[in-house]
Amino acid sequence: MDVRPHDRRGSAGSGEARVLTPDERDVPTGAAALAKGLYLLDVIGEAPTPPRFKDLQAATGLPKGTLARMLNTLVLFRLIRQEDSDATYRLGHRLFELAHRVWESFDLRGAAAPVLERLAEETRETAALCAIDNDEALYIDQRSRGGPYGFRIEIGRRAPLHCTAGGKALLAFAQPHEQRAVFDRIKLERFTEATFTQEDALLADLALARARGYAISLEEHVAGVASVAAPIFDHTGSAVAAIGIFGPSSRLTSDRLHVTGRDLMAAARQISGNVGATPLNMNISPSIQSGRAVDPEVECVLPWGAHLAEGPVWSAPEKRLYWVDILAPSINRFDPATRANEEVMLPRLVSAVARRRGGGLVALTQDGLEAFDFASGTLTPLVDPEAEISDNRFNDGKCDRQGRLWAGTMRLDASRTSGSLYAIAPDLSWERRESGLTVANGLDWSPDGRTFYFADSAPGRIYAYDFDIREGTLGRRRIFAEIDRALGRPDGLAVDSEGFVWCAVWDGWCLHRYAPDGKLVREVRLPVPRPTSIAFGGDGLKTLFITSARVRLPSRVLTEAPLSGGLFTLPVDVPGLHASEFGA
Repeated sequence: MDVRPHDRRGSAGSGEARVLTPDERDVPTGAAALAKGLYLLDVIGEAPTPPRFKDLQAATGLPKGTLARMLNTLVLFRLIRQEDSDATYRLGHRLFELAHRVWESFDLRGAAAPVLERLAEETRETAALCAIDNDEALYIDQRSRGGPYGFRIEIGRRAPLHCTAGGKALLAFAQPHEQRAVFDRIKLERFTEATFTQEDALLADLALARARGYAISLEEHVAGVASVAAPIFDHTGSAVAAIGIFGPSSRLTSDRLHVTGRDLMAAARQISGNVGATPLNMNISPSIQSGRAVDPEVECVLPWGAHLAEGPVWSAPEKRLYWVDILAPSINRFDPATRANEEVMLPRLVSAVARRRGGGLVALTQDGLEAFDFASGTLTPLVDPEAEISDNRFNDGKCDRQGRLWAGTMRLDASRTSGSLYAIAPDLSWERRESGLTVANGLDWSPDGRTFYFADSAPGRIYAYDFDIREGTLGRRRIFAEIDRALGRPDGLAVDSEGFVWCAVWDGWCLHRYAPDGKLVREVRLPVPRPTSIAFGGDGLKTLFITSARVRLPSRVLTEAPLSGGLFTLPVDVPGLHASEFGA
């Protein structure tokens, strides 16, 4: 095991970070032993996986006897615990008890005050802090720089939860049973025509907010006023407050709201800071790549600015590329010859599409697998393997050569290992093939169909399985490729006709091409940090189409990568494989 603890301050040059040793700190005379103990606690807490004794010896350089005494003392005070099953050390329950005490005395307004000041100055609008009180959004602090044409909020003012950005941000990150209880109490049938009049529509909007990380209100509460807000989490991962920006809709346009929303996510984390915010698995701060050379053959053919473009599928009969924007949400059809893009907006999250053997498309949406008619924009439900899991959504999906649709799921905010991998047969029966996944992602098959590739982005791994073509069952699993977290995470993937695996590297500013034995043979550098998926198309399937995202990218990153959310192409020498169709 390689234990590489992290310095929370970060590092300026190398990109690596570590915990400062006692010798590197200004430790008061007589406190050396205490400093070593706290350093050891830091090392255990920052280790990527629970360390064993020998790992801690290697990481700290402490003598065996000294290390043993310190560990025993930390266990005695319940600051750490030792797991008998694997002899590893983990942070102890006493830290949770102390964290509760910290939050009991945590001054939320005090912690938020400098952030509110900064946001108000930067946006020249009103920045406000709210919490839930008696099923309403209660504004507990604000700073206004909106001028005479701005929107001012008084401290102590109350507003509905269902039609304000702050209220929706808090509802979106509540547990399903908590949402249900609030809905029952506020009686959704009283909603006005200007707001979400149906529970299903509100739930779809809350799912979008949870997936994005922030909520938006477009004149839903006050005419002419738009707002955006992000949740602030406590040490348990519960949303305890929301921070938002409010102003005239003429100034807070849709594009500006989304850019501001991404900055608010970073601001919310800053407020919670070291007191215990629970970060989303897919981070919001990719490394800056100033001066980085981009592959000259990469071209942006559609500077669309999608929130989370995904699922590209080439339709050879139409010579068009279908793709989705999960968070718009929309299904798109792109014509490479004219570079025209047709967009169909949908009422709920959509994550992938596939062509049907009988014509038309199927789409993976928030409600499972649905038939989709592009001309009318109509969705028709077919089957939903996770109908009872309201805070999950489907992610990537693709068909095998027998016409089965394989699709993975994930939690809306990617915060838990609640995802699974399903195989949906043409008769709409389905089976769960894998579980315990965090971000079920790219999938495809080798040219002979005997190997199935599948990525779980959170641990940074692409797996290879033995695959029974006839039965559609998975055999032996092995790690095909692994990407260090500091270099990005595997996202969508596609296999070419030689059996090489192409993979988009989220937060890596690049694509990888792996040989059938898992060896990295090529890296293609891109002008955007978050490529999401890839598909072969065009004449002879020798064009690689690349989708990308701008979701959760702060403005400082978008300044360097303005084409984020665009569609790109890369000419390749080795053609791809034709995408299989759903058998229904």
